[in-house]
Amino acid sequence: MSKFWSDVVRSLTPYVPGEQPKVAKLVKLNTNENPYGPSPKVLAALQAEIGDNLRLYPDPNSEKLKRAVADFHGVTTDQVFVGNGSDEVLAHTFLALLKHDAPLLFPDITYSFYPVYCRLYGIDYCEIPVTESFEIRVDDYVQKNGGVIFANPNAPTGRLLAVAEIERLLKTNSDSVVVVDEAYIDFGGESCAGLIKNYPQLLVTHTLSKSRALAGLRVGYALGQAPLIEALARVKDSFNSYPLDRFAQAGATAAMEDREWLKSNCAKVIASRTTLVSALNGMGFEVLPSGANFIFARHANYAGPDLAAKLRERNIIVRNFKKPERVAPFLRISIGTDAECDKLVEALITIMTAEPK
Repeated sequence: MSKFWSDVVRSLTPYVPGEQPKVAKLVKLNTNENPYGPSPKVLAALQAEIGDNLRLYPDPNSEKLKRAVADFHGVTTDQVFVGNGSDEVLAHTFLALLKHDAPLLFPDITYSFYPVYCRLYGIDYCEIPVTESFEIRVDDYVQKNGGVIFANPNAPTGRLLAVAEIERLLKTNSDSVVVVDEAYIDFGGESCAGLIKNYPQLLVTHTLSKSRALAGLRVGYALGQAPLIEALARVKDSFNSYPLDRFAQAGATAAMEDREWLKSNCAKVIASRTTLVSALNGMGFEVLPSGANFIFARHANYAGPDLAAKLRERNIIVRNFKKPERVAPFLRISIGTDAECDKLVEALITIMTAEPK
């Protein structure tokens, strides 16, 4: 703390991102990165971008990328906003569309950066408890609000909300924005982007970090009717007119265009998830239904923090959340390659055999 800090900075509790340790031979299953490298077409596009043009500013509107996103989702370019990762897109969304007199509503078990953004921007919010089975119940959001935001699939639970349920919420919540964060939707869920044409209050956000294996490139986007997109652009251009450099735009455009790679990659991750869930169930773990590239699992006889610590001793890193208290028994396990998942299972068997309960 410093005397030079503003009152705003003094009041902040910053978000802590997933750990990125520098350890050799690490099985890294803690930050939901894709276990496979990006499309070869992405790598070729990045290589092609190296040259004298780097002396020039990138396109501030990322028009080529917006066209690729629009084509993929069947919308128009004025219904697309792109930014430096979905985190930045969401941060602009909080300020542009979710700061009102009534409180913002979101689940009590969700991304920990939602309340961080609220404190940063001075947004009143209310956390709505998920059910005992960790599901979002739409009826709980039918109340006065300044906006609604949730991830689908939710994080860290991985549980999906059906598009029909999202539409039911939209029908009862027409006076404020509903934001659906679909960072993991490609791993077995159905996007609600098709509802945009009928609901002017719907904003859908995506990232290229997960299903397109571009966490290192930092590209995200939002889909919505033009007035919502204009609001995001006004915030962006009051903050940073050039959020995406030439490499990010080129690589992301290639990724959006390579649909066959996306389909193949997601199929591999889903198959690995199915195999891992089966193995964990056979060991007595309860695993929540997942539509993401991670699973949320607990064992009745072994504490989540203890398992996470013992796995770390074996150079296997998974995520354990201490708050809220009812998720503390769980491990959030990113889906790795089949070989990485096998190492995880073998390590858990060793740990549980050494300490039978």
